[in-house]
Amino acid sequence: MFTGLISHSVNVLRAEPIGQGMWLRLPNPWRDAPGDRVQPGESIAVSGCCLTAAEPIGAELVFDLSAETLSRTWFSELDSGRPVNLERSVRLADRLGGHLVSGHVDATGEILDVRESHDGGRWFQFKVPPLVERYLMDKGSVTVDGISLTVIEPVGGVFSVAVIPTTLKSTSLGSARLGQHVNLEADMVGKWIEKLLPR
Repeated sequence: MFTGLISHSVNVLRAEPIGQGMWLRLPNPWRDAPGDRVQPGESIAVSGCCLTAAEPIGAELVFDLSAETLSRTWFSELDSGRPVNLERSVRLADRLGGHLVSGHVDATGEILDVRESHDGGRWFQFKVPPLVERYLMDKGSVTVDGISLTVIEPVGGVFSVAVIPTTLKSTSLGSARLGQHVNLEADMVGKWIEKLLPR
């Protein structure tokens, strides 16, 4: 379980296709964290996708991406130098500053528009598939590449978000461009309500 609050944005070291999947290598920003180093088997959200850290763990984090993961995300486009967002799983004693995020990507979306705002932030507009659109509501929550954001005016498979300067500096959205694909996870509360309500 995650919160959508990104702790680090790092550049991909290597993305190596293996059969139908991929090995992903990233710098390990927690390698010098005393008493809190990443352990083999630990879940880490990489741009919103929950992945399992493989051993050995040292200066690099290594992840084994399955064919299913590649089909649900934009990770088939990964290459060296591309920034990705990282978040470790939440602990029961942690503050929930974003919203509940499972790290299970529903689908990918596309950046339709990017505009500068007067406060130094940016306004983004995304195109999303029906699978995600059905769960979007104005002022509701959505996860974009692992970032907890607030939905603005979702209409016809398109929605917007306002991103503050702090988020631009600390996440991959700071370098995002038109046409770029992003990982999307709809608010899980809406999905559970839909599942449990009588048809």
